Parts: sequence; structure tokens; C-alpha cells
Amino acid sequence: MQAIIMAAGRGTRISKDIGGVPKCTLRLGDVPLIRHTVLWMLAHGINVTVVVGYEGDAVRRELDDLPIEFVVNPFYDVTNSIASLWFARESLTKGGDVVLMNGDVFADESILEMTLAEQRTPVMLVDTRRTLEGDFFFGFGEDNILRRFGKNLPPAERAGEYVGVAKIDKAHVPGFARKLDELIHEQRHDAWWEDVLYSTTAAGGVVYVRDVGNCFWSEVDHIGDYRALRYRFGEYATS
Repeated sequence: MQAIIMAAGRGTRISKDIGGVPKCTLRLGDVPLIRHTVLWMLAHGINVTVVVGYEGDAVRRELDDLPIEFVVNPFYDVTNSIASLWFARESLTKGGDVVLMNGDVFADESILEMTLAEQRTPVMLVDTRRTLEGDFFFGFGEDNILRRFGKNLPPAERAGEYVGVAKIDKAHVPGFARKLDELIHEQRHDAWWEDVLYSTTAAGGVVYVRDVGNCFWSEVDHIGDYRALRYRFGEYATS
């Protein structure tokens, strides 16, 4: 199994509050956020590729001692995460199932285990506890098939907040990779990697969702997110 972690972005919403360091290198205890994720993946026998860009050397330093691959998105400042995934397309198509994840997400190990065990594909993780406040919302019914999505999805249509993790089984990877190429060749460089899956639904395909239940996760977009995460780790800091 392969995992590709997108960690090339600048993180403009939090950058000024953390001295411009890559947000995936922010520490929880003595361990950088992204290292928590990579260590858990390696412990489950997953081959890990990390896509770097902004302050890429700083990200590498936190992971250099681990048996993983690095891919560079040299155009991180003028592209979005779809370009990061495209630069990692060799890892994407190596064979086997693929887990895709955003590098600014902390997810409890139980969420990773849930992802690995999920048989439906492609599948994106969602938190149905969060419908009033969040960054990006999904709408779906009892069949757990993604129907609607968006940052500004009307509250009445929201069923949960997207977690930032997806899994695609090996049978669906070739089609996913072709759609990725199509969007890149259409000059959709400002799209998210998730737009490859969203375009699948627009074309009549099926994308499933999996609720993380009571498992803990957090996206670090704002300084308040990081403070709350540190608090959970027992670091009662106000900085």
C-alpha cells in the first residue's frame, strides 16, 4: 500500500502566527505533526511519499531518518495541491491501494486503521459531528455516497466536515490517475487533489464517505487550531 502526504503549501492563514515555518512541522510534544502521521503509517507497513515545496528542507529535516520518499512541487507558490499529487504520480501508480492525506491534518491512529480497513472505494473521511462550523462540508444520505460538497454548502445540506483523508483501491487508481492528468492538462493548477474525486461524482461516478465517529482529528489552519491541539496533548500554552 502507498500513502502520499501533501505538505508543499505555505499555509497562509497561519504563517504569520508561527514565524513562517511549515505548519506540518509544528510540534506536538517533541514530535512534529507530520512525523506522528508518517510513523503511524510506517508501523502499518505503508510505503510513504511526502510532497514538499514551501520550506521543503525544513520538512525533510524532520523526516530524513525515516525510510520514506520525497517529491518536490517546485511550483508550490503558484499551484494548489492537485499539482503536488501530479508530481507524485509515480508513487500513485506503483501498484496497490493508495491513501491520500493533507499534511496539515492530525488524525488519531484509529482513523488510519479505519481507513485501511475500509472496503468501499474510493472513500473520503468525514466527521458528522461537525456541521455548523468547519472548512469544507459534505452532503450525503444513508447510503454514504457523496452527493454535495463545498466550503459554502448551505447548513441544511451539510452532513459533516471533510477530514482531509481518502483511500483509493488499486482497481480504481488507474482511472483516478487519468482524471488527474486530464485536470492538469486542462490547466486546473489551482485545484485541490480532492477535485479529482469531486469530478468523478460530477461525471456520474460514486465516491463513498466514512464517518470517523468519535475519533479525534484536527486540521491546523489557524493558530487557534494549533493551540487546541496542544491543549489536547497536555501542553497548556497560550502562545
